[in-house]
Amino acid sequence: MKNRKLVITHTLEQELLDQIKAVIPDWELVASKEKEVWQETVKDAEIIAGWKKGLDEYCLGSDSKLKWLQSWSAGVDSMPLEKLAARNIILTSANGVHAYPISETIFALMLGLTRKIHTYVKNQQSQVWHHANMKLEIHGKTIGIMGIGAIGSETAKIAKAFGMKVLGVRNSGKPAEFVDEMYTTDQLHHVLPQCDYVVVTLPHTKETHHLFGAEQFEQMKSSAFFINIGRGQIVVEDDLVQALQKGTIAGAGLDVFEKEPLGTESPLWKMGNVIITPHTAGSTEHYNKRVVENILVPNLKNYIDCGTPAINLVDYSKGY
Repeated sequence: MKNRKLVITHTLEQELLDQIKAVIPDWELVASKEKEVWQETVKDAEIIAGWKKGLDEYCLGSDSKLKWLQSWSAGVDSMPLEKLAARNIILTSANGVHAYPISETIFALMLGLTRKIHTYVKNQQSQVWHHANMKLEIHGKTIGIMGIGAIGSETAKIAKAFGMKVLGVRNSGKPAEFVDEMYTTDQLHHVLPQCDYVVVTLPHTKETHHLFGAEQFEQMKSSAFFINIGRGQIVVEDDLVQALQKGTIAGAGLDVFEKEPLGTESPLWKMGNVIITPHTAGSTEHYNKRVVENILVPNLKNYIDCGTPAINLVDYSKGY
């Protein structure tokens, strides 16, 4: 009988590999970011951890043995969800891994815009000593968090350290710790006018596609800052550009864009009221360790014992 196979499309430290191997000692384990290492094995893999572009040609054929796919990212919108669903392949995400680094990035962007750090960095490069009309502070302000998952919850927790009022938006409308008032997505028009900061942590789905456009920016305060670390496709980017150029909103901190990399022709690059990061909000020195120890290994144990993983099961009908 051939060994069952787990293919991980990332290169991991031996300590992490040992933890995985301890759960499946009789399995064949292949782990490498190099396609040449795993491409011959992946077609026979029962489990794949980490999706790579083009993998579908190897593991979604009629003779595929794939039963479970563990994403290495929280978002799964770039995966062939319809094909995976049609083959009844279990899909789990890495939701929760990013809560610390992304919440830190959110506040870096909020504080940077509020205290004009980006302006002072530019002034430093030009050796210009100028006040830049800096006057705002973040304490006591109102933050609206669109999406109260792991990232949104950690952001709400940190906001309380600044004495902020926290408004949350989630599909269920279910209350959450550190959130003063919870709303549903169809109540955005009630939330946005109250916010000094609007933070988007939502996944990209059919329901959230272009959720933010001209109408939503018009509902925001002219003094409000817009932070997007969710997905670029949630925003009508041209409408955001117009809102920033016209002063409909005060500024934006953006880690994600409709098309990535952001094109050099985009006006966003040269706007003084915008801070751009290259989709790096979730980057952290602890990324692989958290995926393996907090998600993959517990899911593997449950898969071996019960036939299905238990953490971060993706609902194909919802897209997350």
